[in-house]
Amino acid sequence: MNNLELFSKIKNLPLVSSRLVDGFLSGNYRSVFKGPGLEFDEVREYAEGDDARFIDWNVTSRIGTPYTKTFREEREIVLFLVVDVSASLQSGSGTFTKQDTAAILSSLLAFSAVHNNDKVGAVFFSDRIEKWVPPMKGKKQVFRLIEDMMNIEAEGKGSDLKMAIRTVYESLNRRGICIILSDFRTPPCWKELSLLGKKHDLIALKITDPSDLDFPLSGLVELVDPETGATIYGSGRSGKFRREYREFWETNDIFWKRECRRRGISHLEISTVDDPVLKLLNFFSRRKRR
Repeated sequence: MNNLELFSKIKNLPLVSSRLVDGFLSGNYRSVFKGPGLEFDEVREYAEGDDARFIDWNVTSRIGTPYTKTFREEREIVLFLVVDVSASLQSGSGTFTKQDTAAILSSLLAFSAVHNNDKVGAVFFSDRIEKWVPPMKGKKQVFRLIEDMMNIEAEGKGSDLKMAIRTVYESLNRRGICIILSDFRTPPCWKELSLLGKKHDLIALKITDPSDLDFPLSGLVELVDPETGATIYGSGRSGKFRREYREFWETNDIFWKRECRRRGISHLEISTVDDPVLKLLNFFSRRKRR
């Protein structure tokens, strides 16, 4: 799909994202995301029933009577998108490629954040950091991200999610929401994902395509890894080969989901043939009920 066709899909996303927000996020935004937490407000004189754990002993010792710290809910959430733009996302068996789907999802999430007056930023990565967009508020920021997503031409071919996660972990000090959009066909980085999940509210969105599981019916085909250039041969006319192809990627998917659950990482698979709005609505509705 070319940029004009993709833009025609994205340009109406403000309306779609308001459906997302009005459907279940409005008034319950912080029950869906675990990003904000509490921030210090002020110190006041201790009153009966206050939690003794929050007594400010420095102020208490200076004044001579007990004083306690008070907190308020942080009003601003930072949404940060970690977007895979490596060569493997350029594949797709239908109208959309994986990269198109990632762009639509990123735009949808960014518009939802802006609708709630929150900051949104992003990092685009392949086997290197292709672009870093600092978190900011406003529709201009969203349109900037959309333009970046539609026009970015990655210099790297491979995908180094571990490096991207480390960069985000070291760069974002304030707790927020990190959403990774990738096909997760990358070297293992579970340690880094676990660390990021402890610091931020982490959500992994795995972009898939029907061809990931179903090898096409064909003769002998040379398969070239778009990221490494490695080649193997496969025959779509071989039932054994097609079965082993499916079993390999099904096993890979089962392992990915198991590790996400074991490490407490919220995760969702979205195919290039899915309705992204419906998938996100269902996902966040389930998340809110937990």
